[in-house]
Amino acid sequence: MKKILLALSLFIIAGCSNAQTNSIPPTIAPYRIQKMDNTYSTPADLKKNKPVMLIYFAPDCGHCQKLVYDMKPQMSKFKNIQVVMITFTDIKMVKGFNHDFNLSAYPNFTLGTEGYGAEVQKYYHIRTTPYIAIYDRSGRLVKSFDKVPEISDLADAVQKAS
Repeated sequence: MKKILLALSLFIIAGCSNAQTNSIPPTIAPYRIQKMDNTYSTPADLKKNKPVMLIYFAPDCGHCQKLVYDMKPQMSKFKNIQVVMITFTDIKMVKGFNHDFNLSAYPNFTLGTEGYGAEVQKYYHIRTTPYIAIYDRSGRLVKSFDKVPEISDLADAVQKAS
């Protein structure tokens, strides 16, 4: 009986420590991305006192494509938030994604790649794309999504961040 209790206790402790390791950081990732014009961007380039939506995506991810496709008709709901879309893939793929969805038409969108170092991916413990983190004007996490949300839920979270 003691062995069973010991094993159960160790299992619970391991589960709790894993939950703490995977907690969502309260501040935006310290990213450095190559943008489509081959310049680099970091959080220091963000406008102060303005909310941010970070979307970690893969250009060839069907869920990521659907997210942007579903956002397009409702872009007015996202016009007051800085959107930073980050991937790990080659910049050529980012340019293709941008072309397919005409995201250059939205000045509040920044797209880029962090390359294969995947620091942002590690920072948020991202396992699937898209991953979305929304921050308020003060830079505090409002909401995160580890799978594709309904656009209405995404718009509500953006509204709360504003």
